[in-house]
Parts: sequence; structure tokens; C-alpha cells
Amino acid sequence: MQNVLENMTEGLSGQSHREGQVARSIEQQTAKLPSDTFLWVALGSIGASLGLMLFGAEKKANFVGQWAPTFLILGLYNKMVKLHGSDPA
Repeated sequence: MQNVLENMTEGLSGQSHREGQVARSIEQQTAKLPSDTFLWVALGSIGASLGLMLFGAEKKANFVGQWAPTFLILGLYNKMVKLHGSDPA
């Protein structure tokens, strides 16, 4: 698995690419969050969307409901960084 990650991060010239300081700082801060935080936030956006729909704010409900996949993807990214790190060594 480690070799696959190393091969994925190598460019066409064979040079390895590293994460920037901003990405590394964000990853260090979000790694402090429990993994299920992103799941709860996604479920919250679904619930808020349902509430908005019930009160007749259909456009707002659609807007808020579309946040859920984004939060789930951010949760997956956060989990991958926790498990594998951002820069394979």
C-alpha cells in the first residue's frame, strides 16, 4: 500500500511532491476533531434541509441539503489523512 501511495505522489519527472504549509496546518487542526464530527454535521444539514422544506423554503432547503455530501467527503479526506498522513514517507 505504501508503494502505491508513493507512486501516486510522484510526478512525471519522478520528483516527489509535498503538501504546502497551509494544507499541513489545516490537516493538523482538523485531525483533532473526532471522525464522526463530519457525519453529525452532514446529518444536521439534512435535518435543517428537511425543516426548511416543511416550512416552505424550498430553494433554501435544496441549498442546505447539498452541503451533506461535501461534509461527508471532507470527513473521508480527514480520515485518510489521519490514517495515512498527508505526505508519504
